[in-house]
Amino acid sequence: MRKKASTTGSRKGTILVRTAPRDRKRALVLFDGRVEQAAIGRSGVTAIKREGDGATPRAAMRLIGGFVRLDRVPLPPTRLPMRAVRGDMLWCDAPQHPCYNRPVRAPFRAGHERMMRVDGLYDICLVMDWNISSRRRNAGSAIFFHLIRPGYEPTEGCVAVSLSAMRRLIRQMHRGMVVKVV
Repeated sequence: MRKKASTTGSRKGTILVRTAPRDRKRALVLFDGRVEQAAIGRSGVTAIKREGDGATPRAAMRLIGGFVRLDRVPLPPTRLPMRAVRGDMLWCDAPQHPCYNRPVRAPFRAGHERMMRVDGLYDICLVMDWNISSRRRNAGSAIFFHLIRPGYEPTEGCVAVSLSAMRRLIRQMHRGMVVKVV
């Protein structure tokens, strides 16, 4: 017998991300009967994601694992595979490079993002399988589930929540769990 979806719209094992009413740069994250505020891409949600468009992909993305700044944040218990962030960790966002949308190490000349950020956005950073298992050039890179900027400022295409929300959510998360952006 299948369980019905909860009244918040998420199924057990699926995190639903729904655009907030009246603000396409904000979202509601629905999971296990809870609703959390979130920020999404500055261009809202798109069905056709392109590198640098500032949009969050409308998709069902599996969680792969993540990164944590242990020097700043104690990792809450989770079943997700997590790696400690080091100063040489980067993420390639150069579409023409063979390492596009992959973690790389410094020094690295092609376009990239630093995983050890001053602003704390990636203090807990979860990797979603967007354009990773089967990569396409220019289809978007570094689509993460990470921490928010103050005031829920929009992201470059990621989903971002508060540290307190992340601490609640990560306890239930595991590899393969789906984050569905609608």
